[in-house]
Amino acid sequence: MPFQKLLTLANLLTCFRFFSAPFLLWLAFQGAENAFLILLAITFLSDVLDGMVARWLNQASDLGALLDSWADLLIYTTIAISIWQMRPDLVQQEFFSVVITIISYLLPVLIGIIKFRAFTSYHTWLVKIAAAIMGTSFFILLLFNIALPFRIAAFICLAAAIEEILITFYLTAPLSNVRSLWHVKKQLPF
Repeated sequence: MPFQKLLTLANLLTCFRFFSAPFLLWLAFQGAENAFLILLAITFLSDVLDGMVARWLNQASDLGALLDSWADLLIYTTIAISIWQMRPDLVQQEFFSVVITIISYLLPVLIGIIKFRAFTSYHTWLVKIAAAIMGTSFFILLLFNIALPFRIAAFICLAAAIEEILITFYLTAPLSNVRSLWHVKKQLPF
């Protein structure tokens, strides 16, 4: 694959998340919560924009989908470590929802790796909805200490994870950018 196809605006937006992760950790360990939240908001924005740009500029690719999935996993791990560092009281208060959220991100990845020996990058509609709701509820929790949206978001993430796991069980080979389990079942004659 030529270098120009790798170096697209969409992939650069995705790579921003890779570069922001160590800075997010550094800010968290410095106790700079406001700066952390600003950089995290920009990071979330880059996550929204990379997919839109990929579709608008016809830059969607399996590599881009895989980079996006790896960047998401890195950022979510960074957030978990950072919040544990900055607000351990909040993690303890919302421990059940935090555990559900972490399991929701890790279990589909592990099952995909076990079945396909590859990192899955489905990017289902439900995962996109769950990520948007979780990101919003996370800021509401941190800024206003309102936990209910975060708790609801954790269960939406769990539903998205269950769908991804079912997709993995249904497929015989990994696919990128799958809309939903319904779409997979409709397209594949099993």
